[in-house]
Amino acid sequence: MKSLPTSYTAARKWGIILLLALASLGAALLSMSFGSTQVPFSEILTALMGGETQAYNIVVCARTRRTLEGLLCGSALAVGGVIIQGVLGNPLAGPNIIGVNAGAGLGAVLCAALIPTSMTAVPVAAFLGALGACMLVYTLARRTGASRITLVLAGVAISSMLSAAIDAVSILFPEAALRAGSFMVGRLSGVTVAALKVPALLSLLAGAGAFAMSYELDLLTLGDEVAQSLGLSARAARNLLLTLAAVLCGAAVSFAGLVGFVGLLVPHAARFLVGGEHKYLLAASLFLGAALVTVCDLAARVLFVPFELPVGILLSLMGGPFFLWLLFRQRGGRRT
Repeated sequence: MKSLPTSYTAARKWGIILLLALASLGAALLSMSFGSTQVPFSEILTALMGGETQAYNIVVCARTRRTLEGLLCGSALAVGGVIIQGVLGNPLAGPNIIGVNAGAGLGAVLCAALIPTSMTAVPVAAFLGALGACMLVYTLARRTGASRITLVLAGVAISSMLSAAIDAVSILFPEAALRAGSFMVGRLSGVTVAALKVPALLSLLAGAGAFAMSYELDLLTLGDEVAQSLGLSARAARNLLLTLAAVLCGAAVSFAGLVGFVGLLVPHAARFLVGGEHKYLLAASLFLGAALVTVCDLAARVLFVPFELPVGILLSLMGGPFFLWLLFRQRGGRRT
């Protein structure tokens, strides 16, 4: 049987990516349309253009902001997850492996404990905590060779210590745990559009860097020896790519809170659709992650009326069974 031409395969993959982009646009429209009050699709565009309609306050002042949060959070975490899995060569890896969630959580509860009157400082503290935890993981791993296994082990050790610190702060300052409660479960609410500007800019710059290094990611998946034989400095490329992943994930959790499993779920689904070549995988994951978080946030808003479930809880309910399935699949693959 003849193999398909490369140009045909590439066109098919870009076609799938285009469909995923349209899906993320559709998710955004659904998010702005549905809620406690339904807004017809015909009125959404009018409201976004500044038309004085009854739906203006609902769409522009409330749902547009939340929709942008979902799109930005999902795309940043998904692209960060692709980078981490590619660099570590581990399909079970995610942002938590390099200390993102634990560092952000500690930054949030410390800020809530030390500066209780300024909740606007929590996103900044969370971002700095996530970035600081990642830098600590890199430093420890580099001192011991910066191999894949040392990065994973250092990440697990640092995450465990930071999680213990979160528990200690929560016990010593119980009011801080209450103030940072919504952050710890992951919730897309209470953030202004102005507060999204810095995370959006950081995500844009780090995402552009990741796309520019897609070829280096492909080489790293072949192993350090092969990558170095092809002229790539594996250690330098790994450190730079993980820094980009830390910025992406840190920017996302800084405003959305500890939203889990996106960086694990989405890369696998995107890999199934477009394969493992990273120039396609990164683009597919970007749109698929944006659509997933936006749809899950919409479901968390409308399925439990009059209550609203934090999107982080819904994603964890979805991601937990998927992770177990992935574990059993990996185990079955090794047996065969």
